[in-house]
This record gives sequence, structure tokens and C-alpha cells, in this order.
Amino acid sequence: MSINNNMIDVLQDQKWESIPWKKLQVGDIIKVKQDGFFPADLLLLASTNADGVCYIETANLDGETNLKIRKALEKTWDYVTPEKASEFKGEIQCEQPNNSLYTFTGNLLIQKQTLPLSPNQILLRGCSLRNTEYIVGVVIFTGHETKVMMNAMNVPSKRSTLERKLDKLILTLFATLFMMCFIGAIGSAIFVNKKYFYLHLDSSEKGSAQFNPRNRFLVFLLTMFTLITLYSTIIPISLYVSIEMIKFIQSTQFINKDLCMYHSETNTPALARTSNLNEELGQVEYIFSDKTGTLTRNLMEFFKCSIGGEVYGNGVTEIERGLAERNGMKIDENKSANAVQERGFNFDDARLMRGAWRNEPNPDVCKEFFRCLAICHTVLPEGEESPEKIKYQAASPDEAALVIAAKNFGFFFYRRTPTTINVRESHVEKMGKIQDVSYEILNVLEFNSTRKRQSVVCRYPDGRLVLYCKGADTVIYERLADGNTNNNIKKVTREHLELFGSAGLRTLCLAYKELHPDVYESWNEKFIQAKSSLNDREKKLDEVAELIENDLILIGSTAIEDKLQEGVPACIETLQRAGIKIWVLTGDKIETAINIAYACNLINNEMKQFVISSETDAIREVEDRGDQVEIARFIKDEVKRELKKCLEEAESYFHSLSGPKLALVIDGKCLMYALDPSLRVMLLNLSLNCHSVVCCRVSPLQKAQVTSMVKKGARKITLSIGDGANDVSMIQAAHVGIGISGMEGMQAVMASDFAIAQFRYLADLLLVHGRWSYLRICKVVIYFFYKNLTFTLTQFWFTFQTGFSGQRFYDDWFQSLYNVIFTALPVIIVGLFDKDVSSSLSKKYPELYMEGIKNVFFKWKVVAIWAFFSVYQSLIFFYFVSTTNLSAKNSAGKIFGLWDVSTMAFTCVVITVNLRLLMICNSITRWHYISVGGSILAWFIFIFIYSGISTPYDRQENIYFVIYVLMSTFYFYIMLLLVPAAALFCDFVYQGVQRWFFPYDYQIIQEMHRDEVDNTGRAQLLEVGNQLTPAEARSYAISQLPRELSKHTGFAFDSPGYESFFAAQLGVYAPPKAWDVARRASMRSKPKIGHKK
Repeated sequence: MSINNNMIDVLQDQKWESIPWKKLQVGDIIKVKQDGFFPADLLLLASTNADGVCYIETANLDGETNLKIRKALEKTWDYVTPEKASEFKGEIQCEQPNNSLYTFTGNLLIQKQTLPLSPNQILLRGCSLRNTEYIVGVVIFTGHETKVMMNAMNVPSKRSTLERKLDKLILTLFATLFMMCFIGAIGSAIFVNKKYFYLHLDSSEKGSAQFNPRNRFLVFLLTMFTLITLYSTIIPISLYVSIEMIKFIQSTQFINKDLCMYHSETNTPALARTSNLNEELGQVEYIFSDKTGTLTRNLMEFFKCSIGGEVYGNGVTEIERGLAERNGMKIDENKSANAVQERGFNFDDARLMRGAWRNEPNPDVCKEFFRCLAICHTVLPEGEESPEKIKYQAASPDEAALVIAAKNFGFFFYRRTPTTINVRESHVEKMGKIQDVSYEILNVLEFNSTRKRQSVVCRYPDGRLVLYCKGADTVIYERLADGNTNNNIKKVTREHLELFGSAGLRTLCLAYKELHPDVYESWNEKFIQAKSSLNDREKKLDEVAELIENDLILIGSTAIEDKLQEGVPACIETLQRAGIKIWVLTGDKIETAINIAYACNLINNEMKQFVISSETDAIREVEDRGDQVEIARFIKDEVKRELKKCLEEAESYFHSLSGPKLALVIDGKCLMYALDPSLRVMLLNLSLNCHSVVCCRVSPLQKAQVTSMVKKGARKITLSIGDGANDVSMIQAAHVGIGISGMEGMQAVMASDFAIAQFRYLADLLLVHGRWSYLRICKVVIYFFYKNLTFTLTQFWFTFQTGFSGQRFYDDWFQSLYNVIFTALPVIIVGLFDKDVSSSLSKKYPELYMEGIKNVFFKWKVVAIWAFFSVYQSLIFFYFVSTTNLSAKNSAGKIFGLWDVSTMAFTCVVITVNLRLLMICNSITRWHYISVGGSILAWFIFIFIYSGISTPYDRQENIYFVIYVLMSTFYFYIMLLLVPAAALFCDFVYQGVQRWFFPYDYQIIQEMHRDEVDNTGRAQLLEVGNQLTPAEARSYAISQLPRELSKHTGFAFDSPGYESFFAAQLGVYAPPKAWDVARRASMRSKPKIGHKK
């Protein structure tokens, strides 16, 4: 690989020498410069920054663009220069190579000391160096042993459901080919007989063994192989090439360049990362969606807080507003004129702003609250040290929002070193006074998914030791000290947490604890021992953290709003009308997830909700005993009982005529047991009967398991959509994976099949592009099947007239060019440009999408109908032409021969199958006329040239001058009119009857809007017209110029069956009645009223 040929500086003889990456070895000391990538997994020895600190970007590993801090051990800070680095002598003891990106266990033995190594000293391959002149490091793992390479896996290969059904159709054609050949071979074995002595079948000449009556079995075998070659055109080999070409153009030209899916704010267009699944987008029945960053913006804003039992913040969330609207209430939101507006801070309450908190009943608690926000984090400040210009690099948007909140409350965090945090505090001692305070950071107990909390031990300038802790309410409340004051605040704050959760806000609890120096020193020794441990280091660190994270004093809680993305509720409602069921799989707690589901219109008050939660008194009581075996058994029994009860209740609703829609809410702990093989079927049956499903507190693996359960268990077409690294497994598990390029990096996009910028674009992707692609590909496949079968059957009927000898009916060149030139282009044009209804009507009537879910256009019934017409038309082509030929004569008075008849029949076949294509088009453009006319013209040009040339060593002499002889007769022109008309007559009648009496939904919409001009493209361009580049603006201006509109709609028959369509929208089946047809057909058409321009 070329990347391994990049050069890197390696220490050799006290100087830096450049060598390729591929020559690096474990133990090499290397130098990586700013903005350079790390060529291997390294141990950081030294950095040009103070205190051995460097900044890295890990976007290639986890998609995060936030800078991470790494710090060298103090013993190695001096090894910056090549002279010093050459003095380095030590031994590294570490774990075996593994794929865990976020863990590392090892020790550095240097100068007779054993120093513990952690992920903070490790620089992984794939990351890049930022804001640091250069670093010096030691190579630990290289090549395929690096963590990023061990995480590499083969992307699952996906094929659309329609492609798999196409394989079955091809197998059916192979079976048909075998039967035709078998019939022909049997006929040949029977036909050969000595009574046909004049044919010299038993001749001893070379090559005559094929028809020797004395060996009928050999005749059977040889004829079988001959006919396989002769009938091989029934297999549409060019179909796969045509489909791939159509899909590729659909992806690159239609999906990628659709301005309706272009996000101007981030300059992000839609991106089709594969062309295999275009038509799969038109058949999706289940959507599995992440919540944070997918349904919501992942733009965290500090919105409210609770301090010392008092709620602060006057804002109203979108969920509260939506809840009020559902209850028929109106909320008036009055924002104060002096409210601070900043990205990440949307807080409005004058009681805490500009030092006003000093006048509150609990100013000391407020002060601890603000200090906890300013100190307890891992945020990195960038830029100038002023509140207006500073930027924060945080591991998550939540953490950045909390630090920004502290800044606006007067506790401005502006500088971080490896051992200190500097905060500019305002109004602490007295109003208006500003002072810079440096807090020494002694220990950081980092957040992880198990701990669900983060703690910092810091020393104040006056020597006071304080532990600040923030985390999920469940884990913080378990570690609070007993006491009347604390108990009162606990009770009130829990009520506030429920209030925040019902408003759809993300909550964290804040607590602190003052430490005695002796207690801290004793604990710190255990902490250092745990950090030095080579075995189970993470577990031991968690155990040590438990020793100090107790008897905490509750300060309060924060509430951060993650706003819904624009247009999400409307998009979900549209998708639900299209027959698509949407499941939300989120790591958030159950209250937040339910309220987001309400805001998104996934759940409403009319639904019957089944809630299966582990947060019950019975389960808590068992968990308090601590017996893990008993806990697992009890929860599994409870989940089984709940599932059984919910399923029985759901079935009772189905038996009633007016039962409510159902919604299922289940949390991750219960889901873990529900996914057990013994309960999985029950969970699947309940879930499939629910209108909406919300899974809370789920892990990435559980997301993938739920997706696979529906995909494999229910055999439904699934789509997963997410924006973060935790959604990758879910995206890859579904039939179609959609990545949203959001705030959580690009990892979801890199693992996806299609990428969009906003959830609302899913409506365009599925209802417009997906549906069109499905319809087009179905037409292409069925048409290929029809035209190949029709062509081959004419040859098959001819076999019966030739004693099953394998005599060909058509010239070899006719047979070779039939699929390549004479019928190739029109079907591609249909696959690219055919539209049943416009994009605006597709979204206005999302019920049209149900035809794709039911796979209406690619059923065996449809194949059988087309096969019937193929048989009928092939009989017309062969027998009509061959029978009328008996009485026809050329200008010389001679009857026509074999090649005259076959050329006449082939001409009729080419004209008929091309005209048949126009009959299935819903919209006819100039490209249709050009392709169909061009294909027919190509045949005549070819035959004029081909039959005008004669070579003595070629079978071309068979058709020499044939077309000229044919066109000199009146018979040719009569056949040219009568044969296609007779062949297409049945198709014409069938389409008319079908459209009148059994119309598809899209045909009803066509008739309703047949007189409307499709201007949706221009209207959509107006939305982005102001964000275009000069070149794009010019193209846009040209597109606005008046142009001639096509007068051909492609809607050949009027359809009166409107009642059935509107009834279907209401969930009632009402087939069109014959008397309605007769009544409407007899009605006089009303005069058209001209529209005002």
C-alpha cells in the first residue's frame, strides 16, 4: 500500500533518519511532526509542549473531531532531542495485541523504577498530531498488530431482495430452457425414422451420427446440446449489465444531486455509497432509528438546572409545547430582554445571571454548583483566553455545554495544564470582583459506560481538598450521605429530575465531598497501586474509586436540551402513512425516550402503551440482595410474565373492531432477557403487532440484535439510521444502512450504504427515489424477461416445423445483436426516466409506497401474465408470418424462402417489443422517442448494410439481398402493420380493463392530477437558490426559462375507481364497482376552467 511508503523520522546514531513506515520495527524511537499521522501504536516519551502534553485527533478511529489530550510520563519528558532520546534505555511490559481502542495495560521499567502505563500515554496508528510541533515516541505495535488494524473487518456484502428474487426468476428461465430443450430432444429422437429414407439419416458420412435412427439415445443427447445453444437467448445475460448501469446512474446523478436532500448549512449533499440497494429503498417496512443526533440535533444547550432544591430556568422545550398543544393548552413563553444567547447555552433566568445568585437563599450551594461545572471535566480550551473568543474541545457536546454554562454564570475556565485548571471567578467574594484561581488537579476518575459518572479530586489554593462528582442520577443517589438536609434535597431534586425528564431534557446530578488529607493520602496510595497493576487494571481502578466516591453531598442537577431536528415529526408522520413502522433504539433513560417519542408523533395519548421496565420495586428488592444468579432468574421470569400478559392483551385488541394502536416501550436490561432464544419469538410477535416500539438504555450490540431479529425472524425489509459510532453495528445489520453526517463524527457514514445530513430527508430518499427505483427496476426486469422469452419462443415454434433438427430460424447476427443493439437502449431509458407520479405527489400521497412494501410489481402473478403475452405474441410472430407467407410472392413471382420469412418475423419482433415498452411507460419524454425510434432505425440500417454484402466463405449469403426483395412487395408493408397490431391487441385490452376496473393506486392519482403540470423541480430549486455558487446560479437561472411542455402524459385510460383509493387511506377495503365504472363513463365531461396565471 502506498500509505506504508510514507517517510518517518527514526532515531539512528543520535540523529533522525527518514525511512518508510513499512520498515518500522518494535522498539524504534521515532519523531512525528505536527499534522502528521502516527505510523504505528506508540508510547509517548516527550513533546515540545510543556509537561509532556500533546493533542491528537482521533477522527479516523472513532469519528470524533474533538481533540484529545495525551501526556507523557514525567520521567521521559526530557527525551525531546535526538541526543537525549539516544540515552533512553528501558523495558516495556504490556498486554498482547488486541482490538480495544480505549484500554491499554502496561508498565515502563526505567532507571530501576516500574511506572504504570495507561491509554493517556498511547498514540494509536490512524490518529494525527495537532497543536504540537513534534513528539518523540517508542513503537509498541506495528502493522496488523496495531489496534486500528485489529479493528478492521470486512464490510458485509448486501444484495437487495429484488435481486435475490431475480435469481429465482433466472433459475425459472433455466428450468424453462431445459424443458424446451428436453421436449425438442425427445421430439428429435422420435422423429428420426428409416421411413424418411430420402433424408439419408443413416448415412455413414461424417457428422450424420446426430440423426442416426439406430442410436436414438445419441440423437437425444446431441440434439439436447444443439438446442441449448439455439435457445440460450432466453437467459437475459445483458440484464445484469443494464441493471448495474441504471443503478449507478440513479445513484450518482439522481440521489447524489437531489437538491431536496442538500443541507445548505453544512454544505452536505446526499451520498449513495453503494448502487446495489436503490430499489431496496422502495420496499422498506421497518426503520430502526437512533435518537440522539438522528431524531435530535445533538446540539446540546444548557437549559435548566436545580440547585439546592430550587429550580432555575424559564424556558419551554419543544416537547412541553407539543404536550400542551395535545391537551388543548397554549403556553406563552416570555424571554427576558437580557437573556444570554450562545451556542450551547439557552438559559433564561435572571436570578443566577451576572452575580444575582449571591442574593439567593443558598449562595454557597450555587458557588459549589458552578465550581463543579468549571472543574469536573476533561475539556480542552483553545484560542485566546477571553470569554468571547475561547473555544472548547470536548469529548461530548454535553460536557462542552456544562463548561459554557459555568462561563456564563461567572466561572470562566480558560486554561488547563496536566496538573492544574485555571478558572476566572466573578462575584465570589463581593459583587463585581473578578479573580483568577488555580485549582490543582490531583486525580481524575474518568467516565465510562459502567461507572456512568466522572470525579475529580482537586486542591484549592488554601489547601482544601474537594472531590467533585457528576453523573447519572441512579449512580449518584446510591452514593449520597444520609442526613436530614441531604434527604430533603434528594427528595426535591428527584421531583425536579422527573420534571426535566418529562420535558425531554438530558439530566446529570452534581455532588461534592470534602476530603481529610490523611484519608486522601491513604486512598491515593491504593489508587497508584491500582494504576500500576498489569492485571484487571480497570476493574481495580473502579473498586478504588468506590472507596472515595461515597458520602457525597448533593448540590443539584443540570438539564440539557437536545432539540429535535427540523421536520422530524412531519417526516415520521409521512413515513407512518406510507405503511412504515418506526422503532427508536436509544441509550437514553425511559422517561426521556418516551417524551421524545411523543414529540416525534411516534406515540400519542390514543395509543395503548405496553411498558416493560426493570425499574420496578420487585426487581429493585431482588437487586438489593446482590445475588446475581437470583437477579437474572427473577428478571427473566418477570420479563416472560410481562411479555405474555402484553401479548394476550394485544391479541384481545385485534379481535375488537375499534381497538387502539399499540406501542411497546422496553429498557435494555429487560431486552437482554427478552432476546433470549426462549423469549425471542414472544417478543417478536408482540413487537410486530405494535405501531411503534421504543427501546431504551440499549447497547450497540442490542441495537444490532433487535434489527437482526426483525430482519431474520419476520423476514421484513429493514432500514437502520444513525449518526454515531455506536450505531455502526445496527447500520450494518439492516438491509439498508443510512448514516447521518452529524455531530458525532463520520463513522456511521463510513459504515453506511447511503448518507444524508438530516433525518427529514429520509422521506425524499424512500418515498421518491426508493419508490421510483423499485418501479423502474421491476419494469426493466419484467421487460427483459418478456422480450427474451418472446424472441426465443418464435425459434421454439419453428423447431416443430423442422423435425426437431435444431435448424435455426434467425441468422446468427440477428440473434447476437437482438439484446445488444436492437432492444438495449429503450429499456435503459425507462429504467432512468420513468415516473408514475411526480416527487411532490409521491410525498403528498405516501400511501403509494405500500405497493413497494407488498411487492405488487414483482410477483409471480405478474411474471405469469407477461409470460402469457410472450407466448401469445410469439405465436402471432411465427404462425401469422409463416402462414400468410404461403400465398405471398416476390416481384419475380417466386414464393418466399426461410430467410425471407425469418427476416420478416424478426422485423416484426423488433418493432413490437419496442412499441410494447412505450405501452408500459407512465411518462414519455423525448428520450423515449429517440431510443425506441433509434433502435428500430438501427435494425433497418443494419439489415440494409448486412444484406447488401455477400462473401463466399460466410453464411451471410443466406440473407443476401433479402430486405430489398421484401421491401419491394406489398406483403412486407401489410405485415409491418398487421402483425404488431395483432400482437399488441391483447396487451392493449388487458391494460384498459386493468386500469378501468382494477386500477393501481398510482393510476388513480394519475387521473386525479392528469391536467396538472409538474413544476416541483423548480419549486424545490427556489429553496436553495440563494446558496448557489455563480456557476450553479447560472444553471439555476437557465432552468427557470420557459420551455415547451410535453403534451404526452402516458395516462392512456381514464380511471373512475377513486373511492377505493380514499377508502384504503382510511384502512377500509372498497374495491371499485362495475356500475360505478359505467355510470362515470356515461357522464359528460365538464368544461375545463382556465387557471389564472
